[in-house]
Amino acid sequence: MLEKKKNLAWLIFIRLVVVSLFLASITYFNIRQPDFFPDVMLRDVTRLIIVTYLFSILSLTSLRFPLQIVSPLGYAQIIWESLFVSILVVITGGISSTYPFLFNLAIINASYLFGRREALYTAGICGIIYGSIIDLHYFGKLENIGLMRPLGNIYGPNFILSLIFTNLIAFFLTAILTGYLAERARKSETALKEKEIDYEELQRLNSIIVETLDSGLVTLNSHGKIRVFNRYISQLTGVPQKNAYDMEFAEIFPEFCLADISNHINNRIEISYTNSKGDKLSLSLKYAPLFNNDGERFGAVIDVIDMTERRDMEAKLMKSDRLAAIGELSARIAHEVRNPLASISGSVQLIAESAKIPLEDKKLIEIVIRETSRLDSLVTEFLNYARPRSPQRSWFSLNLLIDDLIALLKGDVRFFSIIISLDISEEIQLFADRDQLHQVLWNLILNAAESMPEGGEIFIGSWWGRASISENYGSMRTLNLTIKDTGFGIKCTDMSMIFEPFFTTKPGGSGLGLATVYRILEAHSGTISVDNEYRLGTSFTISIPVPLKV
Repeated sequence: MLEKKKNLAWLIFIRLVVVSLFLASITYFNIRQPDFFPDVMLRDVTRLIIVTYLFSILSLTSLRFPLQIVSPLGYAQIIWESLFVSILVVITGGISSTYPFLFNLAIINASYLFGRREALYTAGICGIIYGSIIDLHYFGKLENIGLMRPLGNIYGPNFILSLIFTNLIAFFLTAILTGYLAERARKSETALKEKEIDYEELQRLNSIIVETLDSGLVTLNSHGKIRVFNRYISQLTGVPQKNAYDMEFAEIFPEFCLADISNHINNRIEISYTNSKGDKLSLSLKYAPLFNNDGERFGAVIDVIDMTERRDMEAKLMKSDRLAAIGELSARIAHEVRNPLASISGSVQLIAESAKIPLEDKKLIEIVIRETSRLDSLVTEFLNYARPRSPQRSWFSLNLLIDDLIALLKGDVRFFSIIISLDISEEIQLFADRDQLHQVLWNLILNAAESMPEGGEIFIGSWWGRASISENYGSMRTLNLTIKDTGFGIKCTDMSMIFEPFFTTKPGGSGLGLATVYRILEAHSGTISVDNEYRLGTSFTISIPVPLKV
């Protein structure tokens, strides 16, 4: 109905243009030849045109009303156009009028607005009206309006019949032809709309599928320019989708050569990638060329999967397996080493109690006792790392634990020049193993203090992170605790090894401090991360899930 309303508006507008041109033409000819149109005829035609203007304007105004008025208003246009041409034919001479062809415009408009059937009806009505005008003129029935019978008698009956017949045939041929073309156009338009709807639906469906994929999708044209860049790969790389369009693939993946992956068609290759945020990712890419119906290559599609979490999980599993093996080995070593150490220490202590031992030998014996004690402590520490006990969870105050650790640190003369800043604004209760958390925080605070032999500042702050669900404890929140120092920091080459057992940069260090911290947090389902700037300081952040209730 909206389409018909639009068509009707165009029809009325075109009629106004045609009538205006008609008025201009007769005015022009009358100026050039004052006797071209008699005054009475010119006056009547002008009045007819004015009435047509008024009717057209009224019709355009009526289009503002509800859509139900469109069809009746369309029929009114066809009726008026038929009347307009009929009156014009009567005014301009009846049989001798040159304007009967204008009936075809009414027929064309009927087919345009409604279809072939209405066009045939209009052709029949126009034929009846035109035939009646000619007959009435011929038999002198229109003398009182200026169409005299003598003018009609100039033409014989054969001419009158042929004139009516010829125009009638023209009307129906116009109706048939324009009706056929109008129906073809209407069917084509309907089919086109259906295809447009189908295309839009397919395009929308395709867009939804591409945007909801849980992997990155990139399509390239034949010149290697990006054409599709879905939301997943946009979030992965940090490049906005609108900016990625028409970029070179190498602009987003500078570490990567497209020619390399094109040699691995339908096979995945894995690359290391650093996105715009500085995150280091492990990406798996699969390249597949695109071909048209002629078999010509016109682009490529690349599937991208983020393997970072999977690789991290594999590394953790490998590390856990390695630690399990170390644990078994450490238990045997402890059994084989600690018993002889105890025997050696006991025997040497008995020897030292003898009065016959020279003073120099006693000093050597003291060294042996001290070193066996240190070795026993190292074995114990290694056992705690390799085979840690399960956490004995209970509720305790994190604030009180940190206060105890700060007091312990300030009691050491080495750290008198260190300032400790706290940003823990609320009372925090943890559900964890207090002794193990004590060990974790003490190792981190002690490392921070030892990295600033000439003094500095240690900052301890906390904030709550995201919520999660645990099978054992239900709803949980993550507590993040940061311990930051202003010391020398860690060398970039050492960053990947700081949680490895026996790795240390401190003279006399066992290399088990941070490794033990990592193991304890792992047993608490927690994590630890490092933010380091060499010679400017290091920040360790531990994250521990805390149940809302137990």
